[in-house]
Amino acid sequence: VQLQASGGGLVQAGDSLRLSCAASGGIFLTYVMAWFRQAPGKEREFVANINGSGVRKTYADSVKGRFTMSRDNTKNTVYLQMNSLKLGDTAVYYCAAFRGAYIGRTSANGYDYWGQGTQVTVSS
Repeated sequence: VQLQASGGGLVQAGDSLRLSCAASGGIFLTYVMAWFRQAPGKEREFVANINGSGVRKTYADSVKGRFTMSRDNTKNTVYLQMNSLKLGDTAVYYCAAFRGAYIGRTSANGYDYWGQGTQVTVSS
C-alpha cells in the first residue's frame, strides 16, 4: 500500500491543524493505520492508531485529549485532528500502516508501510 500524508504547516501554540493520509494499492479497511512523529534529534514516536473499522483507537499520553484520529474507509483516508497545539508537538508527522487488527502495536518497527512525512511547526 502507498501512503501520502498532507496537511502540515506552521501554526501558533494553541491553534489547530488537521493532517490527512491517503492510501492506495491495498484493501484499506484491512489495515491498522497510525501516526508517528519525529522531532529533530529524537527518535520516531507513536502518536495514535486506529483499527480497520475505526472503532478502536490508541493515543500516546502526550496527545490524549488534544488529538483525534479518524478514518474514512470510503475515501481510503485517515485524519489526525490536532487541537491545542504545543511547541513540543513540532515534528515531522508520518502515517504508517500494517495489515492486521491489533492496535496494541505502537512501535515503529511493527509497521510495514510509511508515508513521506509532513512537517508541523508550532511557534510561540
